Amino acid sequence: MTSRQMVLGMQFSGGYGAAPGAWRLPGANLNSYTDMDQFVRYAQAAERGKIQLLFIADTPVLDVDLDHHAPHHMIDPLLILTVLARETERIGLVTTASTTFTEPYNLARQFKALDVISRGRAGWNAVTTSDPAAAANFGATIPPRAEKYERAHEVIQIVQGLWGSWEKDAWLLDVAGKRFADIDKIQPVNLQGKHAASRGPLPIPPSEQGQPVIFQAGGGGYGLELAGRYASGVYANPYTIEDAQAQRQALRDAVKRAGRDPDEVKMLAGFMPTIAPSRQAALERRRFLDEVVDLKQRVRYLGAMIGLPLGPGQLDEPLTADQLADAMPSPHDPRSARALEVAREGWTLRDVLAHGVIDYHPVVAGTAADVADHMQHWFEAEACDGFSVAVDGYHDGFDAFVDQVVPILRERGLFHDDYEGPTLRENLGAHEQYGLDPRLTKPTPS
Repeated sequence: MTSRQMVLGMQFSGGYGAAPGAWRLPGANLNSYTDMDQFVRYAQAAERGKIQLLFIADTPVLDVDLDHHAPHHMIDPLLILTVLARETERIGLVTTASTTFTEPYNLARQFKALDVISRGRAGWNAVTTSDPAAAANFGATIPPRAEKYERAHEVIQIVQGLWGSWEKDAWLLDVAGKRFADIDKIQPVNLQGKHAASRGPLPIPPSEQGQPVIFQAGGGGYGLELAGRYASGVYANPYTIEDAQAQRQALRDAVKRAGRDPDEVKMLAGFMPTIAPSRQAALERRRFLDEVVDLKQRVRYLGAMIGLPLGPGQLDEPLTADQLADAMPSPHDPRSARALEVAREGWTLRDVLAHGVIDYHPVVAGTAADVADHMQHWFEAEACDGFSVAVDGYHDGFDAFVDQVVPILRERGLFHDDYEGPTLRENLGAHEQYGLDPRLTKPTPS
């Protein structure tokens, strides 16, 4: 048993699952991309397991070949979360919105509206945009990295200022006195930066948690600085436990430099489980999911990872003894050591790929206990504060995780039995905040 317990978020990506072939799984609702009833069912399953939050990743671009793949992203994350807010009671509702191509007033109004509608369960994953195709959708180009993050700092501060433009007791609702609100306590913010500005105020009073919780998902020095100053939750993509430990320590150091308490910021590591009655059944499911991806291209990439000229002709064969002797993991790809480790177990290259060795998150394909073991190992090694769980297929994956994995985590003392309170801020253990954070003593980087 341990007093420290993990924070769990369940990811939504598209309408079917984290795996590109999820839309083809037996039992999947083929209309899930636009069927709100399906999203409600998934959200309610997660809430049944007392999962702290749902997370919708988003990039404003169509970035897949629709011939074989469902879209990566939702039809509109904020609208879907508004639907879910009316059908759930405790689970947090978090989505991504760009600071690069969205004005702070729009961001502040939309997210605070969701926060009020959900009674204090909204979160904003504040990120910059780096995809030129996404920029083109706004008739723009990607600005230089330093400028992009300079704007991000301004936008977040203006949004927080707008969120606090109503004092907490400004809403009077005084029928006898004929006063709806105290206008002296609802004031413009008049914030002007180099790249963004807003007069305010918002037309929205505080929610039960005051204002939405800020998340962040950017990497590198600029992203760390942004997370260190503003975020209460950070989505990270480490592939190895050592990289995760280093990322978490770097985050905690950035938070401390900003004058905040490192313990109030939670790093959630991305993780892709495939849950089945046996490891063999899980691998068979992964092989089916891979039928829509270009395995010819993937096997060549696998070869580059382990220093071998591999081609599709060897897809259904294992590496030869000579190949194994010559193989060397690439120092430029943290997934390479795991890829070679699986290949040395004697699997065919198709099965090596089915193990998820080139996926963007660590993959565990196995039983519920296998999944829980991975999570416990990382969590107890202080490689993360919890996980952003991207199940392969939503229609059965949400239930499998909640009904099979969560009970194991609880038995091991790693996950809570119930929500700590009604708001996301309480359930995440985030710092109480309304408006700008007065603890940020250092000036915004320029």
